[in-house]
Amino acid sequence: MPHDLPLRCTCGALRGVARGVSPSHGNHLLCHCADCQSFAHFLGRADEILDANGGSDIFQMSPARLVIREGADRLACMRLTPKGLLRWYARCCRTPIGNTLAKPNVPFVGWIQLRGGAGRDDRAWDEALGPLRGRLNVGSAKGDRSQLGSGGRGSLPILLRFASVVLVARLRGDHKASPFFDPRTGSPRAIPQVLSEQELRDVEQARDGAPSPSTRIRD
Repeated sequence: MPHDLPLRCTCGALRGVARGVSPSHGNHLLCHCADCQSFAHFLGRADEILDANGGSDIFQMSPARLVIREGADRLACMRLTPKGLLRWYARCCRTPIGNTLAKPNVPFVGWIQLRGGAGRDDRAWDEALGPLRGRLNVGSAKGDRSQLGSGGRGSLPILLRFASVVLVARLRGDHKASPFFDPRTGSPRAIPQVLSEQELRDVEQARDGAPSPSTRIRD
């Protein structure tokens, strides 16, 4: 059964709802890629985003299901590199929201789930997101990877499921109803911050556990 789940940054300045979320309307997975790990460290919230193996809990779905009702001016986005994904967050408290492509033509958002969200009804959340369909990019995982598998098996079903979610959303016209892009121009609602080479090195050093001369990433 679909659920409406609250969308809320940690400080509460940005609020909204994820409408009609159900396993049949999305793709629940763990991504261990280096870029997702870097984003968690950019935000300074890796301990709340990443699991013990560096995995981000992500629910891929149509962006039209996310509605921001308060604090849309707190919406920010960044790119690790000039051609990287747009990675959205609340600038007020650096709460992750999700990942999108640079343009709305492929309508999806990888909605990022904080581990152990405060005040969350875990039963409703589990029913809405459904079980994990698999793990991606296990080769970049941290720690003991012996129980994670190769990362190859299960990837094709995940990708096919992703393609199905995107196709249905596109046919429904959801690319015109994304909270992340202006429907008239297709431009991002926030100017993407692209990390400088030094900022990217700092983030990667934090990700890899190396000491960094700079720990503050500009807003």
